[in-house]
Amino acid sequence: MNLIGDERLDYLLAENLRIIQSPTVFSFSLDAVLLARFVSVPIQKGSLIDLCSGNGVIPLLLSCRTKGTITGVEIQERLADMAQRSFNYNELSDRLRMIQEDLNVVTPQLGHAKHDVVTCNPPYFLTPGKEELNENDHLTIARHEIMCTLEDTVRVSSELLKQGGKAAFVHRPGRLLDLITLMRQYRLEPKRIQFVYPKEGREANTILVEAAKDGKADVKILPPLYVYDENNEYTPDMKEILYGKRD
Repeated sequence: MNLIGDERLDYLLAENLRIIQSPTVFSFSLDAVLLARFVSVPIQKGSLIDLCSGNGVIPLLLSCRTKGTITGVEIQERLADMAQRSFNYNELSDRLRMIQEDLNVVTPQLGHAKHDVVTCNPPYFLTPGKEELNENDHLTIARHEIMCTLEDTVRVSSELLKQGGKAAFVHRPGRLLDLITLMRQYRLEPKRIQFVYPKEGREANTILVEAAKDGKADVKILPPLYVYDENNEYTPDMKEILYGKRD
């Protein structure tokens, strides 16, 4: 394994996999782990797409839940390269691959209405003024709607999915109505929603939404997920998600 600059090889603990990360380029967040555990996936086969894939953490995590093929789409060349090297290191390149491309033009390459699942951990923040942008271009693109908007990610998800296919997103609660409105605009019917809280008594800071293409209206609100307990330690649910075990 050839690491570049300040890259390091980290463990994905519950899955016993390794992933290339870089503090100055990209390191995955808890949101990506939550999304990979939340989304419904076919177990034995299927085609899955991960948009805004970053360093490929979601495809790696999903590889332990499905035997299907998983394609990550990432516009930044450096991140796509990190992801592909991680896939190769874990000997998963027969099922996992990265495409370095603008998601807005990727549908003809991947195939219209050909896929079973699309996941997306999109940039959360609207494009700020120049004075507010992070000086690190990699982090700016990952966090702000510069290369793609929320509408772009929803539209492309719908284009890629078969009828009945699942699209799953993680985002901030403040964009929930935007996300649901866009999903319905592009034939994605919300079916499962889960709110994630830092701890009991605090406001939710993350939402997980799964929709079905051309599905019937019938949404389920799942039990809340708490990250920390009263002692500021991970809750049993979070320990299971992160480490594959409960107290």
